[in-house]
Amino acid sequence: MGLFTPFLSFLLAFAFLGTVSGNAELKALMEMKLALDPKGRILSSWIEEGDPRNGSFEGVACNEHGKVTNISLQGKGLSGSVPPAISGLRSLTGLYLHYNSLNGEIPREISNLTELVDLYLNVNNITGNIPAEIGNMGNLQVLQLCYNQLSGSIPTELGYLKKLSVLALQYNRLTGAIPATLGDLSMLMRLDLSFNQLFGSIPRKVADVPELQVLDVRNNTLSGNVPSALKRLNDGFQYANNPNLCGSGFSSLRACQSTDAMNPNKPEPYGPNSNGLPSNDIPQSANLQLRGNKTHSPNPSKTSPIAVVIGVIAVVVGGAFAGLFAFSWYRRRKQKIGSTFELSDSRMSTDQAKEFCRKSASPLINLEYSNGWDPLADGRSGVGFSQEVLQGFRFNLEEVESATQYFSEVNLLGKSNFAAIYRGILRDGSLVAVKSINKSSCKTEELEFLKGLKILTSLKHENLVGLKGFCCSRGRGECFLIYDFVANGSLSQYLDVKDYNGRVLDWPRRVSIINGIAKGIEYLHGIKPSKPALVHQNISAEKVLIDQHFKPLLSDSGLHKLLVDDVVFSTLKSSAAMGYLAPEYTTVGRFTDKSDVYAFGVIVFQVISGKRRITHLMRLGAESGKLEDLVDENLHGKFSESEALKLARLALACTNEAPERRPQMEMVIEELIKCSSKC
Repeated sequence: MGLFTPFLSFLLAFAFLGTVSGNAELKALMEMKLALDPKGRILSSWIEEGDPRNGSFEGVACNEHGKVTNISLQGKGLSGSVPPAISGLRSLTGLYLHYNSLNGEIPREISNLTELVDLYLNVNNITGNIPAEIGNMGNLQVLQLCYNQLSGSIPTELGYLKKLSVLALQYNRLTGAIPATLGDLSMLMRLDLSFNQLFGSIPRKVADVPELQVLDVRNNTLSGNVPSALKRLNDGFQYANNPNLCGSGFSSLRACQSTDAMNPNKPEPYGPNSNGLPSNDIPQSANLQLRGNKTHSPNPSKTSPIAVVIGVIAVVVGGAFAGLFAFSWYRRRKQKIGSTFELSDSRMSTDQAKEFCRKSASPLINLEYSNGWDPLADGRSGVGFSQEVLQGFRFNLEEVESATQYFSEVNLLGKSNFAAIYRGILRDGSLVAVKSINKSSCKTEELEFLKGLKILTSLKHENLVGLKGFCCSRGRGECFLIYDFVANGSLSQYLDVKDYNGRVLDWPRRVSIINGIAKGIEYLHGIKPSKPALVHQNISAEKVLIDQHFKPLLSDSGLHKLLVDDVVFSTLKSSAAMGYLAPEYTTVGRFTDKSDVYAFGVIVFQVISGKRRITHLMRLGAESGKLEDLVDENLHGKFSESEALKLARLALACTNEAPERRPQMEMVIEELIKCSSKC
């Protein structure tokens, strides 16, 4: 008993230390709650009596050791600020606080989060400087600080973030020059500095970053010679509204003169009379020691006895904590309590479940499915779905939720009986449209669903809406299709309009739209090495989207391959009501390529007439050549009569009652080419 008592006392001491250690993160979370949500309206689930390890704290996820690794509170309406107390969450890998109304400054203490991979503070009202200490956060892959009110210069210390792939600082009030140290970020893929007040030249080192795909410096006051290495980015290099930039090989830049000479490898701009020294009005970055003290000792070569004593105590206490952690973790594992891996799915949010399963917090990694609905399990390749294709198209739920501000009603573009469409912004700044489809509307056979996804990813044409990726969420019971966003709405918005609303299409645009639609359908019908022949089945003016250059893009191509038959049939009701459904469908009950040709003919009539409803009088006008009964009066006679007549007769042929008398889309394309060359 004499030997056992000291040992028991030792364990009790460790247990006491463990309680204090376990409460440290809880204390940090409670301080964060007060700062982020000062009115206490949003984070009501964060309570002192609670335990973040069991999933009861909204937006908080822990790892198998009970440490907080992820905080996802984007789009929650938080109106406070980010507190220094966040530094207490040392195991944090993902911090998502974007799309809120946070104010105040970014605390320098955030640099203590050395495990952090993703830092999203964008789209808030954050002010002050970017802390140079962020350069300590060596695991950062994504740093999103855009759409705030940050000021001051860009810290040169950001060049220490060797794993950084995305740096987004656009739409702030940043001044000074672009630090050349950003050229040391060998993994950097996207750098967005647009819409600030930066001046000086673009450093050559930045232009030479090997992985760089996007450099956006629009709307600054940059000057000097643009490095020629940026030509390789093509449209990925955006530089508009910097009138003092110059260079050769860039379409909208003037040629450089001798007075434009600058040193492109310096973070500060150099003028022609500077003698190699920065001008006095250039702000200098703070000379901060990374991972060091904020103050400098006058004699750094000497160490005080007090520091030695403190160091010894720190080592002893650290060892005690390490021993306690090992013992506590072992005890929990043996008793099967407190482990986050042993919680049921019903007690975890989708974000939390996701974080347990992935080491990195970076999006675009995981695809989530519930039990019994996992068409991509084990990387099934029986239908030719390679891992490379998967990685190129797979999104995860955090990325989709972040893009749409948690499916905010503000971003809702439209709804149907089986899907909803949201506008979104991806982490790289690109605009997308996210189509949300309920699981109950998707094919239940996993192999069939997978084949449908494979078809969708194989469709690539200039007149089809581009699919960027997909995500299926077990937590929400939905599948999401992420498409390129198309700016000018659908073709139907340009029908039945008047002069004064600004949506009347001129004749050349109408002809161009007809040609583009035809090319898109012909691509679907054709057999390519990477894709099978495909019938769209649901072509209509609503399914034709118009981009910023008024190019037509067919949407929902191949979507029926993902949907159960009942949903596919239900989508046909509106098409039938608007006259797009080929008459033979009522007798044979199936679609062919000639069904698409019929719908195309209806659209040609609509584009020529500017009307949604195609009347018998219009058809008679096409047959007799009486264009006044057919062509849109809003054109006021400004159209080619011969071209209109040929298009009208082509529409007649495409809408022939007998499918065998309708032309193939290849023949339609040939007729359109002849018409454009002769009319």
